[in-house]
Amino acid sequence: MPRKTTKSLERKVNPDRRYQSILVQRLINKSMLNGKKQVAERAVYSAIEGAAKKLGSENPVEVLEKAIANVSPDFEVKSRRVGGANYQIPFPISGHRQMHFAFSWLVVSARARKGMPYERRLEAEIVDAYNATGAAFKKKEDTHRMAEANRAFAHFARG
Repeated sequence: MPRKTTKSLERKVNPDRRYQSILVQRLINKSMLNGKKQVAERAVYSAIEGAAKKLGSENPVEVLEKAIANVSPDFEVKSRRVGGANYQIPFPISGHRQMHFAFSWLVVSARARKGMPYERRLEAEIVDAYNATGAAFKKKEDTHRMAEANRAFAHFARG
């Protein structure tokens, strides 16, 4: 297998049933536990509709798109050993990897909240991400801060 993901290796994700959106389908897939897709589907639909209602929006998919855009990171740091020392080297991220991190952080942050059903937790996390607050957005900010702090080591990325 090649180190870089090529177009031929990219998995095609079919759009979801209700909104015909690939974004919603990817969130459903990330939310799914133990292969129970219908349970995840019900939870995600309930969450995005509840979030849209809370924010006074007509289109739940637009709310999800903006929330994902707010949580998607532009940079990440990778450890690299150079001359006996480990450096955190910032790398730009694009495309599917950005989306992967955004969905993962959204789902992990929602699962970390306690005291209510998963639909309500995911709804609250989507609303927070839409408003640029919450745990998933904080994770993005921390990642960017780490990349900014280690910008001096960016020259190690080449070579």
